[in-house]
Amino acid sequence: MIVNMKTFLQIIILGSVLFYSSCRPTRQIKQVIAPREATEVLTKVNTVDSLAIIQATLDRIKANRIEFKTFSAKIKVEVTDNKGKQPDLSVVVRMIKDSAIWMSISATFLNIEVYRVLITPSQVILQDKQAKEVQYRTLEYLQEVTEIPFDFNTLQNLLIGNPVFFDDNISSYRQFDQYSLVTAVGEYFKNLLTLSNDRLLLMRCKLDDVDISRNRTADITYADYVQQGSIPFSTNRRILISEKNKIDVQMNFKQFEFNKDLSVSFNVPKNYKRKSSLF
Repeated sequence: MIVNMKTFLQIIILGSVLFYSSCRPTRQIKQVIAPREATEVLTKVNTVDSLAIIQATLDRIKANRIEFKTFSAKIKVEVTDNKGKQPDLSVVVRMIKDSAIWMSISATFLNIEVYRVLITPSQVILQDKQAKEVQYRTLEYLQEVTEIPFDFNTLQNLLIGNPVFFDDNISSYRQFDQYSLVTAVGEYFKNLLTLSNDRLLLMRCKLDDVDISRNRTADITYADYVQQGSIPFSTNRRILISEKNKIDVQMNFKQFEFNKDLSVSFNVPKNYKRKSSLF
């Protein structure tokens, strides 16, 4: 069974973070994974030093944000949900900053395109290539059906690899020999970031719903960093999404390009039926 569109959109919205491999030589960067029990240890620093370190960390996080004009990538996606492992997907993404996100989703074992999606700041267009159906929705509608408070900018940051649902309201900071833990509490989520101390590379992002009755979490780990130019990128990700059901997503980025001319044209065949319900 091919993963359904609702599940795929939840994956994209809560965890899809895209990175790339380059046509020119790249340098592997060793990553240190933060053990879960490390959150129980606290480095002793005085208040003045703590505030200075926190501000410096915030400045570095902001400085490490990826700036781009266009982005394209091809990703192998493996999904396991409460029904077991789903067929592997091949996802092609093209993105023009602040304008459009274009996606083509194919079933690897069938070698056929199953979905095509165009997301803009004002609407979402979804094509079911096998059923020959098309749907037009607003982002607000998708917020309702996926129950995730996102906007277009959030999607861009997820796909490009910038932190999401993270603001300056830091509630705790813990530093260890090789990594630091930064917790920020926003309107919707508590966000725990694990950062490497040497370059503040993002190693893990754990999101917990501030509404404890929801018991909703997303845990994203970042591995296999490569360096191109001045910017490091993670080429392998694991995304664990949990609420009523659990979704485990593995993402392996095969190809990518930044700031190249690309097309996001989205033609709907005349014989496609317009579907009223999304899922």
